[in-house]
Amino acid sequence: MVFLKKLRQVLWLPVAVLLMFSAAASAYSAPKTVLVLGDSLSAEYGLARGAGWVALLEQKLQAQKIDARIVNASVSGETTSGGRTRLPALLGKHKPDIVVIELGANDGLRGLPVAAAEANLRAMVKQARDAGAQVLLVGMRMPPNYGRDYADKFFAMFGALSKDVKAPLAPFMLDGVAEKAELFQADRLHPLAAAHPIILGNIWPHLQPLLKAK
Repeated sequence: MVFLKKLRQVLWLPVAVLLMFSAAASAYSAPKTVLVLGDSLSAEYGLARGAGWVALLEQKLQAQKIDARIVNASVSGETTSGGRTRLPALLGKHKPDIVVIELGANDGLRGLPVAAAEANLRAMVKQARDAGAQVLLVGMRMPPNYGRDYADKFFAMFGALSKDVKAPLAPFMLDGVAEKAELFQADRLHPLAAAHPIILGNIWPHLQPLLKAK
């Protein structure tokens, strides 16, 4: 009897291991399409192709064997108004499961009203959800030389919107980058390739749960 009991334990061990791997893989079992709607910070401005955070995200997904397709619809110079205009066609064409909205920096750099940017972001969240997609918002800060009051209101807008529409937020995509001049191109606006792994590190913890969601 003891022999049979031990034999059963030995035979069940490989099955248990397979079940563990199967459970881990099932968290990402349903293939997903991720649409990234961003500006130059996501469009690899001034970088070699494949060096930006979106390309690094694709590599990360492949390395972790997560079945997801990335559509990078980012355009340099894009504002929240432009993204709001372009999004419906992108939703219809790609039918994404997740929409990452990385917009607002150009609104801020141009000193556009914070309320207008908020309205555009809110509209994009609704557009994406009406199309059946989950949304991740990506926040941005303005340098203090744009005026402390404006910079504070601009940054706070992302957090308030995230809470109001109940959408996850990566609070500041340039966290750990913005304060380091050596991580920027000569224009002091666009990060070098060396900064993009940090940017991905700021976004990934907020994107990963959406990839796991059924």
